[in-house]
Amino acid sequence: MKDPEPTLHLISLLLGKRAAKRVYHRTLTELFLDDTLPDDVKLRLRASRELVQRWMLEDLRRSPVLQNPRAVRDYLTVHYAGQEREVFGCLFLDNRHRLIAVEEMFLGTVDGASVHPREVVKRALKLNAAAVILAHNHPSGVAEPSQADELITTRLRDALALVDIRVLDHLVVGGATVTSFVERGLI
Repeated sequence: MKDPEPTLHLISLLLGKRAAKRVYHRTLTELFLDDTLPDDVKLRLRASRELVQRWMLEDLRRSPVLQNPRAVRDYLTVHYAGQEREVFGCLFLDNRHRLIAVEEMFLGTVDGASVHPREVVKRALKLNAAAVILAHNHPSGVAEPSQADELITTRLRDALALVDIRVLDHLVVGGATVTSFVERGLI
């Protein structure tokens, strides 16, 4: 584990020295997921996380997402961090693969989410997307794609292809690991 002092110092800047020492014990993950914290502390931590996500999203919007796949992975890792349920989302892209929107489409349970291709197609058409990157998390922390993941990817790819929208990748986030269907040869 890294030296906690620099982290504790940063938390002190955000919450105050006394509060930081009271709430930060082991890891940032535990800190961000601690439901026993006072509401004002939870609010500040949530706000700081949201600012980081928005900053990362601004970075994604600067150039075509395929030029910076690491930024996409980093954003999704932060976005899905600490989710206790499976969340399925889409990055909608224009014809030059610039980001139009990132949206959570379906919320599931600890081990799955019902994904409806019709809804993804409707949303992609409404946003005038030319391509999508599919993404979801595995709350277990294991980023290994399941057979169900492969099946829904095929169904989405086929449904979107009917309206000339390409699926560029499907990324599975498990903890700090991101698995790409393209890199695995699954798309």
